[in-house]
Amino acid sequence: MSFLKRLFGKKEVPYITIVSGLPRSGTSMMMKMLAAGGLRPLTDEVRTADIDNPEGYYEFERVKQLDKGDTAWLPEAQGRTVKVITALLKHLPPGYEYRVVFMRRRIEEVLASQKKMLLNRGEAADEVSDEELAQLYRRHLGHVDAWLSNQPNVKVLHVNYNSMLKTPEAELPALLAFFDHTLDGEKMLQVVNPDLYRNRT
Repeated sequence: MSFLKRLFGKKEVPYITIVSGLPRSGTSMMMKMLAAGGLRPLTDEVRTADIDNPEGYYEFERVKQLDKGDTAWLPEAQGRTVKVITALLKHLPPGYEYRVVFMRRRIEEVLASQKKMLLNRGEAADEVSDEELAQLYRRHLGHVDAWLSNQPNVKVLHVNYNSMLKTPEAELPALLAFFDHTLDGEKMLQVVNPDLYRNRT
């Protein structure tokens, strides 16, 4: 590359890796896998590990303010990975490149895990029926998928939580390819813990 091209050419900006999915769909596990593979997570340790997530949540509190316009932290996330809930994805500013690892899990298991978590916290877990929640979640995921597919600055990889826990060796190649084979696959496999798969259907 010539000196002038280096001087005036377009500067490559690192993309931001987003881990998303419904609550209790394996996003924390994926954050841990990516961290083990060499992708530094953006977290603040405000939400600590508990009985529902004994290995930690890997969250960054300011993400929750995306819908209120707090995007000043995005430059810090370049070249790193951060967890963003599905409802906030549409509030990501367009001036960045994103790679989204979208976790998928059986809706019935998601609901069972959420209900157990609410009970552990002493909160009501039966205000809405499972059938209604399942319909709401499926509709919501449809809207999120449509939005993601229309964003030219977003690349998406859907990862099945159930399959990743059952046969991680078979699921890992697609994940490694998504990150241009820059991650350490062996270390990623070491942190997959089937013992945490506790709400099965």
